[in-house]
Amino acid sequence: MATLCRPAVSVPEHVITMEQTLELARSRHPDHPQLPLALRLIENTGVRTRHIVQPIEETLRHPGFEDRNKVYEREAKARVPAVVQRALDDAELLTTDVDVIIYVSCTGFMMPSLTAWLINEMGFESDTRQIPIAQLGCAAGGAAINRAHDFCTAYPEANALIVACEFCSLCYQPTDLGVGSLLCNGLFGDGIAAAAVRGRGGTGIRLERNGSYLIPKTEDWIMYDVRATGFHFLLDKRVPTTMEPLAPALQALARQHDWNASDLDFYIIHAGGPRILDDLSTFLRVPPEAFRFSRATLTEYGNIASAVVLDALRRLFDEGGAEHASRGLLAGFGPGITAEMALGRWHDAAHEMTVTG
Repeated sequence: MATLCRPAVSVPEHVITMEQTLELARSRHPDHPQLPLALRLIENTGVRTRHIVQPIEETLRHPGFEDRNKVYEREAKARVPAVVQRALDDAELLTTDVDVIIYVSCTGFMMPSLTAWLINEMGFESDTRQIPIAQLGCAAGGAAINRAHDFCTAYPEANALIVACEFCSLCYQPTDLGVGSLLCNGLFGDGIAAAAVRGRGGTGIRLERNGSYLIPKTEDWIMYDVRATGFHFLLDKRVPTTMEPLAPALQALARQHDWNASDLDFYIIHAGGPRILDDLSTFLRVPPEAFRFSRATLTEYGNIASAVVLDALRRLFDEGGAEHASRGLLAGFGPGITAEMALGRWHDAAHEMTVTG
C-alpha cells in the first residue's frame, strides 16, 4: 500500500511580520474607507510571520506579469531541487526510483512544466510520468496526494514524487483595494514542499482511501481574474462559511471506510485561516488542538497555498509521528469550492521490521 513519507519544506529567506504588514497597509492606504476593518481582519489571521521570495521593496513593485513570471521560473529552478532531494533522501529513494512527478502550483506558469526541467536537471528517468496541476489552488496539495495514491494503487510497485511550489507574493496587485484583497496581502506566504509516496515500504501515512467534494454553485467564491497585469485573486466573504457543508463530506468519506471522522488520531488540514480551522473543529466535533499542526503553519508561514498540507504533515513528523496504525485524515480546500480528502494509518517501517523480525 502507498505510504506518504516525510515532506521536506523550505521557505524563502525574506521575512515580513504582521507588524510590518499592518504598517504597510496604514501607510499605503491611509484614506481607504475600510482600512480599520482590513487591519482588524489581518490581525485576526494570527499570521505572525511570512516568508517571501523577494525583499519587500521588490515585492511591492509591479514590473508587469512577464517579469514576475520570469522571477517565478528563476526562483523555482533555484530552490526546488534541494527540497526534492531532501524528500527523496527522507524516503530512501533515488531519482531513478521515481515513476511519476506530480507538480502543483497556482502562482506562476511554465510550459513545459517544471517537471520536464526537473527530469533533465536531476537525473530522473526519461520515462517518468508528469502530472502538472495548476488550477486547484490551495486544494492542490491534497489533490497531489490523492493522485499519487491513485497512481500507486494502479501500479503497486511504483513511487511518486509530489512537489508544491508557491510564490504567492508574486501575485500581489497594488491596484486591488477591496477588503478581501487587503486581507490576502496579510495572509499568504511563499513556500516549497516535496514528499515521496512509496508503493512499498516507508514510514508515514499509509494511504487507504481518498475522495473529492465540490460545493455546488461556489465556483466564483475563490478565483483568479486573469488580466494583463497577471493573476488577480478574488476571495468572496462567504468562503469562511464553507466548513459547515464540507464537514459532512469529510464524515461521509470516513463512513465509507467504517471510520468516524470525529474520532481519529491525527488531522492534517489546509490552514486557509483561523476561522476555517475554528469552524471545522466545531462542525467536525473535534477539539481545536487536533489542528495544531495547521495552526502552527498559519502562524509561522501564513497560508502557503498547496504546500500547507505538506508542511502540516512535516510538523507531525517533527513531533515524533503518531502511534503505529493510528488513523488520520488529510484535507485540502480550494477553488471550486473543492475539498480533496484522504484517509490513512500511520505506518512505522521500524515497527514492521521488529514484528517480522
